[in-house]
Amino acid sequence: MVRRIGFGAMRLTQNGEALTADAVPSDRGRAINVLRRAVELGVNHIDTAAFYFSSLRSANELINQALSPYPGDLVIVTKVGPGRDPSGSWLPHAAPQQLRGQVEENLRQLGRDHLDVVNLRIVGTDSIAERFGALADLRAAGLIRHLGLSNIRPHQLAEARAIAPVVCVQNMHGIGASPQQQEFLRTCGDQGVAFVPFYAIAGTGRTAGATTNDSDEVHAIARAHGVSAAQIRLAWTLHQGPHVLAIPGTGNPDHLSQNVAAGAVDLSEDELTALDSLHHETA
Repeated sequence: MVRRIGFGAMRLTQNGEALTADAVPSDRGRAINVLRRAVELGVNHIDTAAFYFSSLRSANELINQALSPYPGDLVIVTKVGPGRDPSGSWLPHAAPQQLRGQVEENLRQLGRDHLDVVNLRIVGTDSIAERFGALADLRAAGLIRHLGLSNIRPHQLAEARAIAPVVCVQNMHGIGASPQQQEFLRTCGDQGVAFVPFYAIAGTGRTAGATTNDSDEVHAIARAHGVSAAQIRLAWTLHQGPHVLAIPGTGNPDHLSQNVAAGAVDLSEDELTALDSLHHETA
């Protein structure tokens, strides 16, 4: 069974919490220790991608070095679709015929003969049938066990489910989510699809890291529980439904421990109501 607090590898390759093109690559030893510590703390769900890298570090390579041979219960979820050239510049999303190469690159970097879960990362609102169909073929060939989607709209989930089973949806979500985002989260639960929010801590900060403008309500609830505002954001995320998972990422071992501990924060109905009423920051 996948535990509800996982680990996102996006920030693992660079120093600091912000992701910038000129960021200093992370210390290899520290990154490897963070990954091993995550598993020691009970994390068995790691989110990664071949396009998570800095000038010297690849998240997949770090995961391979830190955790191979992999624990039997470890689920590694990767993404395909976008790409980055060696300089780190983003490239347009892959054509259907290019997806096999992206899958094989993830296999090579992770040192595996199959991928547990592959999410098709979407840019835009157009049809995904051809691209998702290409991944479904790779699933049938045994290279992928399960398929998911990332950064999608409800109609795209329906389109994909008509082609092959979808086990998870990875979308931006956090305190202040719009009514439409909340409805989609509930729809995923109704359909038996895991919902895995990204930027649950960062909020409006997105790739720049955790927001610094948490509301008075968030800070007050954090003080009442003796935890940080980031931990309250994670706890709120997990309270949105049993099908909701979390993948906070960090290269800081202290933040890692706090993120995992957030899974034990029990928010009251009054606290949830107060947090649910906050301004739609992530819409």
